Amino acid sequence: MSQLRTAAPRHLDQPAEREWTEEQGTSLRLWITLARCHASYAKAIAGKVQDYGLTTPQFGTLEALYHLGPLSLGELADKLLVTGGNVTYVMDRLEDQGLVYRYRCPDDRRVIQAKLTQEGRELVAEVFPGHASYAEHLSRHLSTDEQAVLSDLLKRLGTGIQSKDL
Repeated sequence: MSQLRTAAPRHLDQPAEREWTEEQGTSLRLWITLARCHASYAKAIAGKVQDYGLTTPQFGTLEALYHLGPLSLGELADKLLVTGGNVTYVMDRLEDQGLVYRYRCPDDRRVIQAKLTQEGRELVAEVFPGHASYAEHLSRHLSTDEQAVLSDLLKRLGTGIQSKDL
C-alpha cells in the first residue's frame, strides 16, 4: 500500500521562474502553437475519415496511391511520414478489405510495390471530393492568401529543420 505524504514544502508549489530569452520564448510558443494546431486539425480529419470506415493512415495510403499511382512501400512510408512497419500494418488491413494489393517490382524483385484495386480506386474517387471540401472547410479561418503564406512558411521551417537539424 502506498503511504500518504505530507504536504510538500510551499516553495515546491510555486511555478518555476522563466529563465529563457525573449527569442526562446517566441520559439517555445511557436512549438506549442504548432502542436496544438496539428492536434486539432488531425482530430477533425480523423473524425471525417472515420465516416469512410478508414483510419487516417489508411486513407492517406489510399489517397497517395490514387493520386500518385503505384508506389513502393518505402516511398509510401516517406510520403506518409511513418515507419516501414506501420506501412506494412496499414497495407495488411487495406489488403484484408480488398482495397490494395502488393506485388514485387519487375525491375527489382527486392522492392514491394503497392497498388489500388478497382474497389480501392472507386472508394477514393467517391470520398475524395468530400474530403477536399472538408479540408477547405477547416481552413476557412484563414484567407486563401494566408493559407498560401502559412504553407510556405511551414514548408520553409520543416525543410530547414530536416536539412540542418536532423
